[in-house]
Amino acid sequence: MNTAGGSRYRRPVPDLPPDSGPEPLADDPRVVTFSHGGATLVAEEAGAGRPVFLLVHGIGMGRKVFDGLVELLARHGRVVAIDQPGYGSAPEPARTLTMERTADLVAAFVRASGLGPVVLIGHSMGTQVATEVAVRHPTLVEQLVLVAPTVDRRARRLAPQLVRMARDLAVENPIVLYKGAREYLRAGPNLRGKLRAMLSHRPELAYPRIAAPTLVLRGADDQVCPPEWCRSVVASIPGAQYSEVPGHRHETMIRDPREAAERILRFVGQFAAGSSTGTAAASAAQEASSRSRSADGDPGSAV
Repeated sequence: MNTAGGSRYRRPVPDLPPDSGPEPLADDPRVVTFSHGGATLVAEEAGAGRPVFLLVHGIGMGRKVFDGLVELLARHGRVVAIDQPGYGSAPEPARTLTMERTADLVAAFVRASGLGPVVLIGHSMGTQVATEVAVRHPTLVEQLVLVAPTVDRRARRLAPQLVRMARDLAVENPIVLYKGAREYLRAGPNLRGKLRAMLSHRPELAYPRIAAPTLVLRGADDQVCPPEWCRSVVASIPGAQYSEVPGHRHETMIRDPREAAERILRFVGQFAAGSSTGTAAASAAQEASSRSRSADGDPGSAV
């Protein structure tokens, strides 16, 4: 059994009953709230059928930063994007959740909603939650996609993380800055506590225990997640694949989600080639890749 920094990895966690089932919001039937263990998440749905893509955002963000990616993936299946407790539209919990507790909440939502198994996609801090879901609740995860995985163990302190983020954002697209600032303001007064929960987590202890096929995706110019860290993540996960998006930084799915969508669809298509859904996703990704290579300055435009 591995232990470090107070983290302990046990056998998969048994099913626990939710506090309540998913409850639609009156003003939008595509948006539901779900409570479990004293915490509440908000989920928004698009598309239909399988595969089911479940999107988990990073620190200071929320489900709306995935809007562009949701639109692209919804052409190929059902997509659910969540607000973690205390982010976006989700209420602040009484106590800041650890990555493990958030993972248990997400898993309870997947079970109660009948979504699983899902293609679980995490970005930044969301990769830490997604990793814990894959390890603690392995039957719920069909494939795992870790986009810009955090936190680099050589910079697991607040100051280095802030410096890296500042460098990353210094030359970022204005739309990324706008969406990021908006979501950080929504993250509430306990952002510091949430940062502590993120930095105290040790994802490298969980990586070797991941059983689901995994794709690690990185923006080639990402200053927050350097290439050597991402390669070590790939090396720690059995059979993991690695892909970089040229010219993109840490917020690659906000800046232009087409390249990320193409890579995700191509990855998922590898494991569903015998089904009509998998074949369609793989064909769409292949077509998008071919067109992006021939298009001038517009990569991935056909997704």
